[in-house]
Amino acid sequence: MNLIRKISKGTLRVEEILTACMLSLIAVLVFISAIARTIGHPLNWAQDISLLLFAWLTFIGSDVVIKHGHLIRIDMIFNKFPVVMRRIMNVIYDLGIIVFLGILVKYGFQLVSQSWSRYFNTLQVSYAWCTMAVPVGSLLMILTLIGKLVLDLSGIDLLDTYDNKEEI
Repeated sequence: MNLIRKISKGTLRVEEILTACMLSLIAVLVFISAIARTIGHPLNWAQDISLLLFAWLTFIGSDVVIKHGHLIRIDMIFNKFPVVMRRIMNVIYDLGIIVFLGILVKYGFQLVSQSWSRYFNTLQVSYAWCTMAVPVGSLLMILTLIGKLVLDLSGIDLLDTYDNKEEI
């Protein structure tokens, strides 16, 4: 279990760094593009790169959110239930999300296969690299949720696994 925790923490750290870099790069590109357009020299490629990064940011960032336990739920109502009922509700909720993400993986790979011949307007890059964020990010989230389910069923809190301040 210690090896799994170390791998999970390492993966989380890489995802956090990637998402921070992507978000920063998107902000810089959009800002520079706006200034360039204002002075009459638009950078059309910046919009395409921002779109590509945003797709990956959305799905990798969602996995980070799941690992930190910040999925949307109404805590005010959820916390009124006994601990056992909350665990059962978490398992049902996680299974539902896994099913949904499985659908995204299935249709996401179909979308990727249909997108290889389509290119970004200003880049010589296939649009499939953008759509690939859907199945890859969904698979990452499924793996995280399976790990969370195992922890939920064994009575271990997910946040104890990722927020433990031990060094990797």
